[in-house]
Amino acid sequence: MTKLKKMTIIYEDKELLVINKPSGLLTIASEKEKLRTLYHEAREYLKKQNPHHKIFIVHRLDKDTSGIVVFAKNEKLKKACQNSWNTLAKTREYHALVSGKPKNKSGQVKSYLKETKTFQVYNTSEKFGKLALTNYEVLKSNKEYSLIKINILTGRKSQIRLAMRDLNCPIVGDKKYGSLKNPYRRLCLHASKLVLVHPFTKKEMTFTAEIPKIFLKPFEEK
Repeated sequence: MTKLKKMTIIYEDKELLVINKPSGLLTIASEKEKLRTLYHEAREYLKKQNPHHKIFIVHRLDKDTSGIVVFAKNEKLKKACQNSWNTLAKTREYHALVSGKPKNKSGQVKSYLKETKTFQVYNTSEKFGKLALTNYEVLKSNKEYSLIKINILTGRKSQIRLAMRDLNCPIVGDKKYGSLKNPYRRLCLHASKLVLVHPFTKKEMTFTAEIPKIFLKPFEEK
């Protein structure tokens, strides 16, 4: 694992660049922010090696979510990954620090999600929304918090954040979806593991990003 100024490289070869994105950094540019992005950092990193190198984003994480992000070094690979992402991404594991404790230690949240014009995602009926399947398992818990391992079977925007809210356990720092606590000044959601099948070689590749230590802080003995 290589640590640069603002980003940590998990894996790199001739075709792929996999990065552990910090919380608070956009994956790609928005109307308000063009330069302070993970894409910009990755592009500058490759350009220092060769001015002709290009980089393509395969998928993205929310600004406030940390963890694994995959870039392709050629457009052909990028398109192949994106066209079959739900098939190629065999495992998409996250960890979240949430308020409270789910009623069941493990289970699945099934919902149908839709997004408003102001980018707020909400639950709706099967007729109007897209299916979201979120599996979860409680790893640690106390009176105030729980550390939860999450596997998503679909890749809907904000599906984990809504799933945790539906369990009455909003993610710490997620004011948008019901959290009243933010002691760590970040959204406590982290993409920790990705098992990806290379679309051309069919090789199964596993990438991991260590859980932020701050997620474990509420469970330390005082």
